[in-house]
Amino acid sequence: MAFGVVTLVLSYVVQPKYPEAEKLSAYECGSEPFSDARMPFPVRYYIFAMLFVIFDIEVIFLYPWAVVYGKIGLFGLVEMLVFIALFLVAYVYAWRKGALEWD
Repeated sequence: MAFGVVTLVLSYVVQPKYPEAEKLSAYECGSEPFSDARMPFPVRYYIFAMLFVIFDIEVIFLYPWAVVYGKIGLFGLVEMLVFIALFLVAYVYAWRKGALEWD
């Protein structure tokens, strides 16, 4: 802990301090900022992101199932088919509600 504190204090003391207008200005890909950075994202973006995460979780559960498929047999196959069917129902629901449209 002492090493971290000493390093931070030492870097603050010995750093060069040349406050220029260019260094103190906001940087946005080399161009002047034209709007507020705290502009809210549309809700559709968050819905799309949540659907992406949900369907990624499905893929994560498919891998271990495929690894142990030989041991769990028909019972495991039926369980995975039910699991996939639930996700397909959710996918169709999201598709019909227009959550996958990116306008």
